[in-house]
Amino acid sequence: MQLYSEHYVSEKSERFVNKIWCLDNSMSESLIENKLVLPNGCFNLAIVCGNSIEVHTSKKKFEMSEGIYFCSQMTNKVLVNIQPKTKITIIQFHTWTLSMFPKYDLSNFTDSIIKINPAELPFKIQIGSEIQTLLDTINIFFEELSALDPDKNVIEKICEIVKNNEEEISVSEISRDLKVSQRLLQIRFKTSVGLTIKKYIQIMKFRKSVDQMVHSDLEKLKLTDIALYNKYFDQSHFIRKFKDVTKTTPKMFDPESYFLSHKRDGKL
Repeated sequence: MQLYSEHYVSEKSERFVNKIWCLDNSMSESLIENKLVLPNGCFNLAIVCGNSIEVHTSKKKFEMSEGIYFCSQMTNKVLVNIQPKTKITIIQFHTWTLSMFPKYDLSNFTDSIIKINPAELPFKIQIGSEIQTLLDTINIFFEELSALDPDKNVIEKICEIVKNNEEEISVSEISRDLKVSQRLLQIRFKTSVGLTIKKYIQIMKFRKSVDQMVHSDLEKLKLTDIALYNKYFDQSHFIRKFKDVTKTTPKMFDPESYFLSHKRDGKL
């Protein structure tokens, strides 16, 4: 059985949900050790079924037995150990999705995981549900949410500007584009996401660089090219920032050690 798999929501739901991904060790008697996950600007809702998973973030170690967990924004690589007879199904939300539920203040919530009561979720999911059942539930809820809130809020607009801008954009430029004060933008973004806008931009730039490394021929696309294409000052600057997150250099980076997104229709 394939350990890592991805499953995709409907086009309308994709406004809020990037994908559903699974780590399936349910049929194995062996421990999966020392697998890694990189920060990507998304939130994750993890459904653990079976024994348990152990997650090491930059802050602490989290033991996740059977249940449902909310995973914050991560700023560094995360180490994962999966016990035998365990399956983790993960709903990956876009950066702005939690801003649709303004009662949540995530200002001081990064590199962390909390167990939640399923009754607190705005949609009903059960541990052990089949993927198709989960997809149907997610699609119904988020298609309706998209119809009820067709206009993008300020968090979604910020993320869209960052994503669509070829150059590395500053907070002051975003502020001018949206005609909102920098201070208000910073406060609202930090409350809804847990990151500063600047940190979010850095994470997205880093992931774009990693995706280029993984999905390109490095013999043809040199590190200098990747660094300059992604607006790092030079190759040394790129290597330094890369090591900040992964604790290794780009040349020593081993994609086989990581759970990395599949490439699909220009999306990751």
